[in-house]
Amino acid sequence: MISITERDYISKGVEANIRADGRGKGDYRALHLETGLVAQASGSCRVKLDSGTDVLVCVKVEIGSIEPSADNDADDDTVLDEGEWKAKDRDRGRISCNVECSPSATRGLMEPQDVENMCIEYSQFMNRVLNGDQGGIDLKSLCIIHGSTCWILNIDVLVLDFGGNLLDIILVATRGALHNTRIPKAIIEESDGKLDFAISDDETEMVRGWERVPLCVTLNKIGYGHVVDASPSEEMCASCRLSVMINNKGNICATQKSGTGGLEPSLLAEMQQTARNVAQTLFRRLDTTLLEEERRISRGIEPKGFRRD
Repeated sequence: MISITERDYISKGVEANIRADGRGKGDYRALHLETGLVAQASGSCRVKLDSGTDVLVCVKVEIGSIEPSADNDADDDTVLDEGEWKAKDRDRGRISCNVECSPSATRGLMEPQDVENMCIEYSQFMNRVLNGDQGGIDLKSLCIIHGSTCWILNIDVLVLDFGGNLLDIILVATRGALHNTRIPKAIIEESDGKLDFAISDDETEMVRGWERVPLCVTLNKIGYGHVVDASPSEEMCASCRLSVMINNKGNICATQKSGTGGLEPSLLAEMQQTARNVAQTLFRRLDTTLLEEERRISRGIEPKGFRRD
C-alpha cells in the first residue's frame, strides 16, 4: 500500500514533470541486456532495469503438428470422417507464451493471487499479439510440411525481480531472445509419394521476422498527466494504464487498457503519440545493443551475467 502523503507527492510531481528518481515523465531507466545466457535454450535474453525489473526469456523450438486456426470461418473448415480438420491456415507454425514470476520478486508489493492473474493476463496478451499478423514473426516460415508438421516457438518468461514496468521489459527481452534464437534447418524429402523431413545437425536459421516484433510502451495516468517506465509506487498511484504495442515502422499494432480510470479522447491520442516517440528511441537502443551482443557471441566472449566488475 501507499500512504496518502506519498500519493499526493507523486501526483504533484508528475504535474511538475519531476519524479522521485529525478526523471522526467517521458524518461526511461537505463537498460542492461545480454543474450545467449542459457545454453539449453534455442535462444535467451535477460533484461534488467536500473534498480528495477529483471526478466529472463528463453525460447525453445520443438516440432509439433499443425492445428486449425481458431480464427477460421465455419464455412472454410470441414471435419473429415477421420476427425481431421481441413483448415485454410494449415501452412504456418505457432508461438506459445508463458509468463511466470519468482515468488520473491513481488514480495510485499502484490498479493499472490494478483501475481497469478497478472501472469495469466500477460501470457494471453503475448499469445494474442505474437500469433497474429501484427506480431511480425513469419509464421509460414515455421511450417515444415504443409497441413502436417511445423515448428513451435515456446517462449518462457521468468520474472526474477519486480521494479515496475513489467510488460514493457518482457517484450524487450522477448525480442532479444527471438533475435538470439536459432532453428535447426529442416530438409524435406519425398519417399514413396509421401513427404518426410530430416533435421540438420549443423545448419540453423534465424527466426524470420524477429526485427518486426513490436515493443510495448506502457503509460500510467497519474492525476492529469502520464508517465512511462513507472516505478511500483507510481503504478500504485495510477488511475489507469495504457499499453501500446508499436512496431519498428512506428505503427500501432495493439492497445490494451487496464484500471478503473477513464481516458479522454484527447489524452488517449496524446498518450499514443508519446508511446510512438518512446518506442522509436527504444528500438534504436535495442538494435544497437543486439548488434553488440551478436559480435560478442561471434568472438566467443562469455556473457557477464550481470556480474559487477
